[in-house]
Amino acid sequence: MVKMAAPATEHVRNVVLVGQDGAGKTSLAEAMLYVSGKTPRMGTTHDGKSYLDYDAEEIKRKFTIGTSIAPIPYKDYKINVLDTSGHPDFICDTLSTMQAAEMALFVVDAVAGPQVMTTKLWREAEGMRLSRAVFINHIDREHADFDMAMATLHARFGSRLGPVTIPIGQDADFKGVIDIIRMEARYFGEGDDSERIEPIPAEFADAAQAARDKLCDLVAEADDELMMKYLEGEEQLTQDELESLLDKAIAQELFIPVFVGSTIIKQGIQGLMEDICTYFPHPRSHGRFQMADGTSIPIDETNRPAAFAFKTLSDPFVGRLSFLKVLSGVLEPGMELINARTGKKERLGHLYVMMGKEATDVKSAKAGDIIVVPKLAETRTGDTISLTGEIAVDPLPLPVPQYPVAIEAVNKKEEDKLGTFLARAAENDPSIHIQRNEETHQTVLTAMGDTQVDMLVSRCKEQTGVEVRLVTVRIPYRETIRKTAEAEGRHKKQTGGAGQFGDCWLRISPNPGAGYEFVDEIKGGAIPGGLIPAVDKGVQETMKEGVLAGYPMVDIKVAVFDGSYHSVDSNEMAFKTAARIGFRAACDQADPVLLEPMADMEITVGEDYAGPVMGDISTRRGRIVGTDSNDEGETVIIVRVPYAEIVKYTKDLRSITRGSGSYSIQLNGYEQAPADVTKKLVEEYQASRAAGN
Repeated sequence: MVKMAAPATEHVRNVVLVGQDGAGKTSLAEAMLYVSGKTPRMGTTHDGKSYLDYDAEEIKRKFTIGTSIAPIPYKDYKINVLDTSGHPDFICDTLSTMQAAEMALFVVDAVAGPQVMTTKLWREAEGMRLSRAVFINHIDREHADFDMAMATLHARFGSRLGPVTIPIGQDADFKGVIDIIRMEARYFGEGDDSERIEPIPAEFADAAQAARDKLCDLVAEADDELMMKYLEGEEQLTQDELESLLDKAIAQELFIPVFVGSTIIKQGIQGLMEDICTYFPHPRSHGRFQMADGTSIPIDETNRPAAFAFKTLSDPFVGRLSFLKVLSGVLEPGMELINARTGKKERLGHLYVMMGKEATDVKSAKAGDIIVVPKLAETRTGDTISLTGEIAVDPLPLPVPQYPVAIEAVNKKEEDKLGTFLARAAENDPSIHIQRNEETHQTVLTAMGDTQVDMLVSRCKEQTGVEVRLVTVRIPYRETIRKTAEAEGRHKKQTGGAGQFGDCWLRISPNPGAGYEFVDEIKGGAIPGGLIPAVDKGVQETMKEGVLAGYPMVDIKVAVFDGSYHSVDSNEMAFKTAARIGFRAACDQADPVLLEPMADMEITVGEDYAGPVMGDISTRRGRIVGTDSNDEGETVIIVRVPYAEIVKYTKDLRSITRGSGSYSIQLNGYEQAPADVTKKLVEEYQASRAAGN
């Protein structure tokens, strides 16, 4: 196989496609691949023939799940197009990928305009100081409205956005685009797949000039001297001045270019690629990469080799694949680098350029480029590998998964295979957490939402053959008492020969917040000292499965204050049994109650959704502790609510807020459960015992 040569850092463009599902991110990448000549046909998602959405789950669901790379050669440049998911369940993968790019290209539907995920990811890009651009897609669709889309973009993201292309017609009348930078019309041919350039049609001259004036207004800010002349009206920006300032204005976020077109008929694609190569920032010009120790590293191919793993995945045939952004130096096969997190060496075998699932060997990769390396045993998403192991990138803080489900193999003999699959999934994806709860005897998978869970279940069946089922997560209730009570526990058994005899009097009382406490108040040797620990042990064993609904008991003080024994028949087993009997008898008189775990939550929503969310929390027996607002003008609602009521709140909050809300949660203490909750759990427990479970 012929190995590809590594492009120079200045000739690399790393562009991440982001935005709402359905806006056409993948079809834009596919159109760029086709127009550049990289692929012989236009890949499409809807019929399962996409080069980039190649995974079985993506084909089935018809949307992107994980990042794919489209390395596009265009003239003397290499454009690494990173196609990401717009589904909220896979936002962690999208955010990790954004950290590897110098430019975020937001794809917006010309009919629907910018939607929830677009807004959410825009704010993340702002926080990363990532340069941005917009591609308004589907301008040829019914009800497409370029002016309305621009107005919504301005209202939501500010006045620094300006069109660099405008449509020649729209809806069914869309024919091509006007290039505002070069003031020419561009039409992509239907038959010969080539673009022709013509003068701007007369009926669009005024609109083109207005867009040109807006463009010059924004770009002039990149040069103070030219800006002063421009404001004083001495002269307009010349073509050379405009083109020389565009890359500066984009890199400094003074100007956010807006493109328009249609990926399906490939209008506006070639001009977009030209502008990406000409005006979008290259890795060196973007700035330095932030390190975990507060320092930063320049993207420079002359420095020692270092790379950042922004994504890992497991391929059923190749094994683990690590997607690396080369930070400095030049990577070559056979090189040994040290993982900053583990301190262990990793040997680079093959270096791949990936296009979807197709891998091409390369002989090297220079700083700024993106490469895929197989079989790095220790490297995980967010790790940094370098020659000395002293370089560590500060990974982006990712959203914490909040959607727990209990998962088990249908065939209990396959639990180990399921465990191995889940552990590997959690290693590759930071948005998946796996925990074995020994109290409830459940394996709990916590993910970003039900779609991600469904995808994991399908992949488990596909890759391992293991069928799994999802069951209700058991809530860790507790039991305690509200009164002081005394009772005798007496155990006497005679079976011929040595018998068993134990007799103890117990006093139990509430011990709020202090846990379990055992006190020996025996006087006069009513129970020998050597048998007192057996009483303590019998009580603790009984408390593990409470007297109401089988949940552990907490915050109880137990005193043994009297009893009797038999010199021959008394032993530890007899007194453990007596203690169990006495403790249960005392609990029956001590007003036993069920405690439910409580959650403290901060729910962040737009102002319009604050009322509905607070109303919903009230129906879940939650209390509104207070409200606040953040820098984005959103409302932060602080609540305390029973955990059982919000275990799967992710799904409900998305429904109420149309996907715009978010929340954090922390379990914090227990409170007495209401009578109806207690009654239901007691009945379930009694029915389970009656069934022999």
